[in-house]
Amino acid sequence: MKNYRKKLLCAGLSAVLLLSGCGMSSELASVSDSSHDEPTLVTVWNYYNGQQLKAFDKLVSEFNDTVGNEKGILVESHSLGTVYDLEQSVLDTVNHKVGANEFPNIFAAYVDTVYAVDKLGYVADLKPYLSQEEIDKFVNSYIEEGELSGDGSIKIFPVAKSTEIFMLNKTDWDKFAEATGADINDLKTIEGLTKTAQDYYEWTDSQTPEANDGKAFFGRDAMANYFLIGARQLGTEIFSVEDGKAKLNFDKDVIRKIWDNYYVPFVKGYFAASGKFRSDDIKTGNIIAFTGASSGATFLPDQVTVDDTERYPIEMEAMECPEFEGGEHYAVQQGAGMVVTKTEDEPEEQIEASVEFLKWFTQDERNIQFSLDSGYMPVTKEANNLETIEKDTSLNETDRTFSIVKAAIDTVNHNTLYTTKAFENGKNARSILEYSMSDKAAEDRKTVVENLQKGQTLEQASAEFTGDEYFEKWYQETKEALEKLIK
Repeated sequence: MKNYRKKLLCAGLSAVLLLSGCGMSSELASVSDSSHDEPTLVTVWNYYNGQQLKAFDKLVSEFNDTVGNEKGILVESHSLGTVYDLEQSVLDTVNHKVGANEFPNIFAAYVDTVYAVDKLGYVADLKPYLSQEEIDKFVNSYIEEGELSGDGSIKIFPVAKSTEIFMLNKTDWDKFAEATGADINDLKTIEGLTKTAQDYYEWTDSQTPEANDGKAFFGRDAMANYFLIGARQLGTEIFSVEDGKAKLNFDKDVIRKIWDNYYVPFVKGYFAASGKFRSDDIKTGNIIAFTGASSGATFLPDQVTVDDTERYPIEMEAMECPEFEGGEHYAVQQGAGMVVTKTEDEPEEQIEASVEFLKWFTQDERNIQFSLDSGYMPVTKEANNLETIEKDTSLNETDRTFSIVKAAIDTVNHNTLYTTKAFENGKNARSILEYSMSDKAAEDRKTVVENLQKGQTLEQASAEFTGDEYFEKWYQETKEALEKLIK
């Protein structure tokens, strides 16, 4: 691996010499001015795309031109596509698959992937490279997530986080509220959201002469989050983990409440999911509200496209997510952290250089800059403050970004943040939560629509799917599938 990086570096420096007469400006160009004969190369694998990748690469270039140049460190950023693509590349590399890439020095990852890589011994503990003062500047739960085993080690370095927020097409909401007296405060609870969605469906249905053609009000991304956070709000932790061993707590009453406030309104047409993400459904007017990651803010539409000839502008408003009525205040903590690799031939200076870059990247002003440009949230306590953000940037209340950042930071400050700890088969268990209810709801909704087309009322068309017996069957099947993974 060391020889591989030297070859890369030599090739890069040769390119600088060949192109320097052309006024080349790049991450490698700055190294030519360094007093170090052989800068330490730090490769970073990430999953950023679009504006997020642009924001990350901009800061990588800044580091290379300043601190990196002074200290002899050269950072190379490589986007490997989606989170899944990155995860597969990392796992292929650590498992020495034929054709796999060389080890990166740093890679972005979620806890389940880090757990698998750490078991093979390729994750560096960063605790020895950080002072207690440096550790204390981060939001506590972000550091705790990186411990993995709970032994005080730091295996995941937080660089950018997100939570979930509730986004509302305020333009179409105002029309609905003016006509019906709907109260936006009802959207503070999940039960209120479900009732409002029914009211919206019935109101839109009444606008046309055809029966049962009402519109859906709400959709959500990340169904696993709905399960996990909903259960926490209702007093249960579905996967309680200790020393890497998970215990399943699939409380029937809790799960029934989760079912009644997603599956039931979905099969009745009050909720919907058609596009890849719910922001896509906002764009087409399929829904007017959704719950999704705060980091998806850069992808929010500013207009609804009805068809090829009809479109209209919309104002989006960000709010904290609805919670179960009377429940505890929990919100999801998500967003990949950065992992520093270690191998048998990894020189100590490689890890030190990697940590140097990560510490520089998460200094308050810089972390705020990346967060606002990419849609993520800062990871330090000081930066998670609207006053600090307003002081360090030109952001103000007229910006849509301000609304999103405010909702995200309010969520962090008003709730206990929660993310599942790593455990064996954790990724597969989460996948069951992600798809078991949502796929069934989508499939059964098709049958309901067919029944409506036959002239049945909505209650008749959906009766088969909303009773106790149907829930009981799904519940037992899902519980058994989870129990097979958690032994």
